[in-house]
Amino acid sequence: MGIKKYKPTSPGRRGMTTVDKAQVTAKKPFKKLLSNKHNPAGRNNYGRITSRFRGGGHKRLYRTIDFKRDNYGVPGRVATIEYDPNRTTYIALIHFADGDKRYILAPEGLSVNDTVISSAKADIQPGNSMPLSAIPVGTIIHNLEVKIGRGAQMVRSAGVGARLMAREGSWTQVRLPSGEVRRVHVKCRATIGTLSNGEQGNVHIGKAGRTRWLGRRPHNRGVVMNPVDHPMGGGEGRTSGGRHPVTPWGKPTKGYRTRHNKRTDVYIVSRRKK
Repeated sequence: MGIKKYKPTSPGRRGMTTVDKAQVTAKKPFKKLLSNKHNPAGRNNYGRITSRFRGGGHKRLYRTIDFKRDNYGVPGRVATIEYDPNRTTYIALIHFADGDKRYILAPEGLSVNDTVISSAKADIQPGNSMPLSAIPVGTIIHNLEVKIGRGAQMVRSAGVGARLMAREGSWTQVRLPSGEVRRVHVKCRATIGTLSNGEQGNVHIGKAGRTRWLGRRPHNRGVVMNPVDHPMGGGEGRTSGGRHPVTPWGKPTKGYRTRHNKRTDVYIVSRRKK
C-alpha cells in the first residue's frame, strides 16, 4: 500500500495523488449494514448555517460500525476489508461464529480470514478488543472508550494509535495521538493495534473540484472582504489585515483557547500544548 501518482494528462492530474487501495478486497458494501445519510450542509435544526463552507459533495451511504464490540467471547472471521466514504480508515466486515455480521474499524496488519474476538482473555493481536485492565502497559491501542459501555469515541482516524502509559488502581493513563495524556477507567475497552490507511495524510488533492466532491465549498479570506463583512476587510489595494487574524466576529483564530469543558479537566494529566 502506498501513494499512487498519475500521468500529467491535465493540470489537475499533474499534482493529484491517491492512496493505492491494494488492501481493499470488496467493491460493494454489505447491504444490511447500510443506512441513509442526511447531508445537513453545515446547517442546524433551524436551517441556519453554523459551520461555514460546507455543502454539496458526493452522496454517501452510512456503514453501521460496531464501536461497542459487545459480542463478548464469540470469535469472528474477517470476510472483507472495505473502503468507507465516511471516514479515513478502512473497515472490516466480520462474520461471527454465532451468525452475526458486523463492521469494525480495520487496524494495520489485519487481513482476510484473520480471527478477531472481544474478550478480556484475548491475545494481544490487532483487532482484538479488551478492557484496559487486561492490556499490557506500553501497548498501542485504538477505538478507545471514554465512558464504560458507551462505545469507542477516541482514536478512530486513519493511521493513529494511542499508547497505554500506566495503570494505577481503577485508572489508567493513555497518551493520545495529539500528545495529550488522559485518565481512562480500567473497565473501558480498547482495540489492539494502529488503524489502517496511514498514507491517507500524504494525499495531494490536486484540483479544486476534488475538494468539492468531499463536500467542502470555497473558503473566502477575510482580507478580501469589505469592512462591513469582516474585521480584516477593506483598505486600498492588497493589505494583510492590519491586525492579528480573527474570525468575522472578532475572535482570535491562532492560539486562542476555546475549550470551556471544565467538567472533564480532571481527566487530563498532561495537555497536548505545554
